[in-house]
Amino acid sequence: MGAEPRRIARRCTGGRRRKVSRMNGQIDLITLISLIVAAVAIFKLRSVLGHRTDEDDNRVERLKAREREAQKAQGAPASGDVITLPRRPRDDAAAVPAAEPEVDSEARIRAYPAVDPAVTNGLLAIAKQDPALDPDAFIKGAGMAYEMIVSAFASGDRKMLKDLLTREVYDGFVSAISDREQRGEKVDQQFVGIKRADIVEAELKGGMAYLTIRFVSELLTAIYDKDGTVISGDPQKIADVTDIWTFSRDVSSARARSNLNWRLEETQSPN
Repeated sequence: MGAEPRRIARRCTGGRRRKVSRMNGQIDLITLISLIVAAVAIFKLRSVLGHRTDEDDNRVERLKAREREAQKAQGAPASGDVITLPRRPRDDAAAVPAAEPEVDSEARIRAYPAVDPAVTNGLLAIAKQDPALDPDAFIKGAGMAYEMIVSAFASGDRKMLKDLLTREVYDGFVSAISDREQRGEKVDQQFVGIKRADIVEAELKGGMAYLTIRFVSELLTAIYDKDGTVISGDPQKIADVTDIWTFSRDVSSARARSNLNWRLEETQSPN
């Protein structure tokens, strides 16, 4: 608050108080002018300083929420192009005791509702090489990889695909993208979500783990020719899409298992 408003306030409420003189029941002119000046000053101060409203409170809460989210993000490691599928922490890496008792790998595998007993047997074989295998966590990570690969293929993002696919699958995807570009076609795609994902095959072969997942997803997809005409799909209709993808990872040694990245090994359509 500046010096002039303070002088006005003292004039009105403190300091040397003037006696209000009345002549024939009316306030004298000097006192009336003082009251008017004080009222104007108070009004201007209120206009400048403002007052708190419900909207102000809501805005503050929103800012606080953003700050909390930013702090959480700063504490999380930055993600790269390669998808690291979520895995259970290894025993030697756990610095803080778990809140719940650790479940052994066999019990964790048998708890997964496999569609075929052969899947359970395959998962158990992989878990003998890599006890940290967690089918539920793998499916969640594979779902993230699936969305990124599908979106990267639609947009023609070769760099992202290179980091997520094996060499053979990458070459096939890039060839399809190049053919599409040569024809002048454009893909407009929006990934809606995954409705269901199940492990349908599991195998350990020559130190390599192979897990096959059937994805049922929802997509909005339309392919346009060079003239902008829709030649496939419908940009206004959500379509159910079923894909069967096999992911692979080397689990033959402790050094190999230190690389937590799974890559897309094979794609196939349902029969």
